[in-house]
Amino acid sequence: MTSVTIIHVGDFKEKYFKDAENEYIKRLKAFCDYKTICIKEESAFGEDSEKLIKKALEKEATAIRAAIPKQAVKIAMCIEGKQLSSTKFADLFKAESRPICFIIGSSFGLDENLKKECDVRLSMSEMTFPHMLARVMLAEQVYRAFAINTGKKYHK
Repeated sequence: MTSVTIIHVGDFKEKYFKDAENEYIKRLKAFCDYKTICIKEESAFGEDSEKLIKKALEKEATAIRAAIPKQAVKIAMCIEGKQLSSTKFADLFKAESRPICFIIGSSFGLDENLKKECDVRLSMSEMTFPHMLARVMLAEQVYRAFAINTGKKYHK
């Protein structure tokens, strides 16, 4: 069974996001071993916010690296990443036998060095979304990918 890990910085504040994600996690149990790992969001507010943000992203990146499953395909979710259709996204799962690990940063994004270490940079859209909504959207797209690959009636 395919292993899919979502590493995200910061946790839900709104229950409705968690409820939506849980619905897709429940559905995904039939297709993969899906788990989420929450990394503490570092504070980046103060006088020299530019420097504080960089330091916070570096600290988060260290924790993210420690949480990435061994031999996993590392996919950074970032605005400058490649955009894929749902069917092309589904192809990622068909082509890979290794565990797949998606990484979602905080509202400040991901550390540049961490992004360079990833195998793929993926973007959901040119639009900006709250990173908590991105988690729900990613869970839905992973479910859709497995539905496409198994012929389940979901994707139209």
